Amino acid sequence: MEKPNTSFFLKLQDYKKKRYSSFHTPGHKNSGHLSTVDFLKLDFTELPGTDDLFSSSGVILQSEKKAAEIFKAKRTLFSAGGCSLCIQTMLRLACPAGGKIISSRIIHKSAVSAMALLNIEPVWLTPGKDRQTNFWEPINPQVIYRALQANKDAKAIYLTSLDYFGVIADIRAIAEICKDFDVLLLVDNAHGSHLGLLKENLHPIYLGADMCADSAHKTLPVFTGGAFLHINNSKFVDIAKNEMQLFASTSPSFPILSSLDVCCDWIKKHGKKRFANLENKVAEIKELALRAGLTLPKGKVDPTRISFNTAKMGISGEEFANYLRKFKVEPEFSIDNFVVLIPSPFNRKIDFKRLKRALLSLSKARSHLIYPHNQSMTRDFYYFEPPQIAASLNKTLFAESYKINTEKSLGKISKHMVCPSPPGVPIVLPGEIITNSIIENLTNYGVFSLDVLK
Repeated sequence: MEKPNTSFFLKLQDYKKKRYSSFHTPGHKNSGHLSTVDFLKLDFTELPGTDDLFSSSGVILQSEKKAAEIFKAKRTLFSAGGCSLCIQTMLRLACPAGGKIISSRIIHKSAVSAMALLNIEPVWLTPGKDRQTNFWEPINPQVIYRALQANKDAKAIYLTSLDYFGVIADIRAIAEICKDFDVLLLVDNAHGSHLGLLKENLHPIYLGADMCADSAHKTLPVFTGGAFLHINNSKFVDIAKNEMQLFASTSPSFPILSSLDVCCDWIKKHGKKRFANLENKVAEIKELALRAGLTLPKGKVDPTRISFNTAKMGISGEEFANYLRKFKVEPEFSIDNFVVLIPSPFNRKIDFKRLKRALLSLSKARSHLIYPHNQSMTRDFYYFEPPQIAASLNKTLFAESYKINTEKSLGKISKHMVCPSPPGVPIVLPGEIITNSIIENLTNYGVFSLDVLK
């Protein structure tokens, strides 16, 4: 075949040639692990012998059962539609005819969209922020308890844990509270598919969640789009596949599905040992970061996630990310004074050497990084007031809208979700009245127009 000469293909080829150290997703880090199998030659469809994902009775069902054993779930479903498909399925199982869910405001847009489609009414719990570090704090179990007392008709608690910065909620305590109130605990664990492989098992299913969505490709050797839905409630074991089918493509990628299967084999053979080694490496990195003057999140934090707050050093997250790139280190994300790095067991030795070199050289380079008059140095990571809800998610979804300048949107009702840092805390959600503080937050993040209801 003639070598393609298309812009997107060439851009990816050019980036690959730069050989940056990948501290971003996917977890396989474009390493040789997945290239040992020619997955392209496994790009089949539903045939006799290959099984059918949504009517699995053969090899796919066997692979899913193997995954359930590994994650200690009653049932595990494969997804080639990412964690979004797993989240949609969880919410459908919990509220098949709509209803009320108590949810953390730390939420992925796929969950908000699913709530709108399913006519789910969320009761929002906005997390606090650690005043010393400015990272979000997890929702406190007592806040969950009070919310359930005030909303006796709630069907479930929906949480994102760990969050994008690696902060983990007290799932065990929250699970006990949910049992006392006889409600479901649903966890978006997109960034934590590896949590059961750590020295301390922190996986939500192990800690008592009823259902949990894992975006396997983020931290494990899986192709992008590969995810697990873990079910630990017998009520949903036999019906979950049918509900997942409502949202999914009828043509799931067999290479992605087979990478999930191969990943489970890797977990059984190497997972715990490789992640224990990764924990040790990351602990060393975090110690260097603290010595360099960077701020890290406190409390229960994923020991393999690296998140920095650069404010005390007088530099922005974007500037620090650009500084890391000078050492050929590519971070996952940067915003305001925050930088996120996602290592995995498939990072090379050179990757950690480069990151260490960058941190050790930071004090010398610091004077060249400072923005003396940059407002981002003093602006707080966006803040919130209790949302003013004028219309349900479902009603807003089907309502007509028009575009308006942000500065002229005061008192209008937002059509869409605006979230500068997915999966972070949205500034505004569909159906909410736009206030002065929302306008300020939107303009601070470069959102100068938005859609509002007619």
